[in-house]
Amino acid sequence: METRCFGRTGHMSTVAILGTAAFGKVDQSTTDEAMKLAMDFGVNHIDIAPSYGRAEDRVAPWMINHRKDFFLGCKTLERTQTDVRAELLGSLKRLGIDYFDLYQLHAVKTIESLDEVTRSGGALDALIKAKEEGLIRYIGITGHGVYAPSVFLEALNRFRFDSVLFPVNFIQFADAEYRKDALALMDRCKKEDVGVMMIKSICKGPWGEKEQSFHTWYEPFTDYETIQKAVSFALSQDASGICTAGDTRLLQKVLQACENFSMLTESESKEIIKSASQYEPLFTRE
Repeated sequence: METRCFGRTGHMSTVAILGTAAFGKVDQSTTDEAMKLAMDFGVNHIDIAPSYGRAEDRVAPWMINHRKDFFLGCKTLERTQTDVRAELLGSLKRLGIDYFDLYQLHAVKTIESLDEVTRSGGALDALIKAKEEGLIRYIGITGHGVYAPSVFLEALNRFRFDSVLFPVNFIQFADAEYRKDALALMDRCKKEDVGVMMIKSICKGPWGEKEQSFHTWYEPFTDYETIQKAVSFALSQDASGICTAGDTRLLQKVLQACENFSMLTESESKEIIKSASQYEPLFTRE
């Protein structure tokens, strides 16, 4: 599988980054099978969070012998310096490890939430201290929603974040304003050597009134042909890689699509965006 340099960290991350939200609602044996599968594909970067149900407990046994095999990133939803530190230490303890390669301010969706995490004595200050202590190596920021790219452009004005994580898929890119902001963010990240992780690459749209047949909080594409198209679109952007979807039943198809990925031409990408008119975007402007 292709690897790309994850910004200034220097880590050559596989274009498939294992998203462990998929482990939050499954048992240990299912997690073990998924971890083995990911390792068989050569995946070397994991994204985890205490908000992902039992994910940290499920991954913990794999850290005993394989910690060195993965660039390991975690996240916090907490917003005060005290609460962030407590959650960070709790995650380290559950996983049985000494440090995270990356620790991220999670779900920063608006300028107001950016103000909250970057204020004096807030979440960011906790991460700066943790980095000084060697508990984390790099600091990132993540967010969902239609305003995430513009919020992160401002975040980079306020702090030298090492990574960003936000949605990139061909349906969302049909929103011209979103696409403009997302491309501007990726361009700036390239210039400033910031790692870029993409989420929701195989998102088909909101569940709405449909029965939720997968653990993902959005309706995913499930047929391999469309998954390949969606993954190829995302990986043709100027970014480090995609986080795999939050359901283990989709993992093999997504990993296979990452392995079979080939760069799309500009005209091919435009054609895929045109096809988005038949779908409803996950995020819309109010």
